[in-house]
Amino acid sequence: MLLNIRIDYKIADIQTMEDSYTKLDELNEKIHEKNSILEEVTLKTCNRYEIYLIVDEDLEIPTSSFIIEKDDNAINHLLRLSSGLESMIMGEDQILGQIKNARKKAIKEETIGPKLEKIFTKAIHVGQSIRKHTHINEGGVSVGSGAVELIEEKYGSLEGKNVLIIGAGEMGTVVSKALLDKGTNAIVVANRTFNKAQELARELKGVAIKFKQLNETFSKTNIVISATGAPHTLINKERLIPLETEHLENMIMLDLANPRDIDPDVRELNVKLYNLDDLRYITDKNKELREKEALKAEKIIEEETQLLKNAIKQMEISPILSTMNIEAEKIRKQEVEKTLHMLNLDKQEEKIINQLTHSIVDKMLYKTIKNLKKAVENDDTPTINTAKKILIEYEEDTN
Repeated sequence: MLLNIRIDYKIADIQTMEDSYTKLDELNEKIHEKNSILEEVTLKTCNRYEIYLIVDEDLEIPTSSFIIEKDDNAINHLLRLSSGLESMIMGEDQILGQIKNARKKAIKEETIGPKLEKIFTKAIHVGQSIRKHTHINEGGVSVGSGAVELIEEKYGSLEGKNVLIIGAGEMGTVVSKALLDKGTNAIVVANRTFNKAQELARELKGVAIKFKQLNETFSKTNIVISATGAPHTLINKERLIPLETEHLENMIMLDLANPRDIDPDVRELNVKLYNLDDLRYITDKNKELREKEALKAEKIIEEETQLLKNAIKQMEISPILSTMNIEAEKIRKQEVEKTLHMLNLDKQEEKIINQLTHSIVDKMLYKTIKNLKKAVENDDTPTINTAKKILIEYEEDTN
């Protein structure tokens, strides 16, 4: 059984998300303790935390504040997610890369198996296909472009403004690139790993600074965008108090991190602070513009979901078919060898005998294999279980 447990921006604000991460980890640990987990992939972004599990039996999970979906619903959700339909900013491309990274991480940690590999590979394929055959991502929409749009809406033109980017990771990079054509005076990049800050600054034709230089940089900055992976806040009221009152009142801060980088207490200094929750207004506008393309995407997802479900079902009988073919070939080979031993045939005649017996075996198995595949498509569990039982008994008798 496929199980998806998640929390995202749809059911939780930024504070609730922060508070829920540990609870979701604890729930996952309990599931691992009490059940046999065959495969696992985790996906964590700034506005969602999802766990995908393959378990060997149906689970009863206590009612919780998380969304819990199984099998077909979980598959449909992942395909919608990879297509950008579940994103805060509809059609954004960033989620597809995040799903790819989640799969790579699971491969590296050896937690992914054949079922989740097939499911995640299909999700990536569907995400790419929808972006190719629809205009769902037209204009290069992303959380980064949404963030810049939010700042412009609240602050006005960014031309001539000094911008400080804290965090040179995925989100910091996306936001920085969205700023490039806005005519900012200077983009300063700060990161704990200075080399990474330098790399991004070079790309932006900006300046890299070390974390210890942040305090002196605040006094020269109009806009602060923070998106690090720090487990605690980096900026608070106390850190900004030395700045002039007028400068603070004209400063805008955007916190795109989860957990948050900027303590809400900076608002007490009249700093304009926004976070991921404030992007919802921008996302609604984007959604309206892409409604038509979303309908096209839904149709593709529906077709691909059915194909994936059929492929997963076929995986269930794959071991049965494999055993049938192996055992049939073993018997064919034994009987041919006995026959050839009694006859004085040349190589060409032996070849004909082998071809003939191969053909007989294939034709004898054809209807059985076809009926088993049909049983899988029709969810005919009794037939599948009977086939499994017959093969198990056969293997026991021959061993």
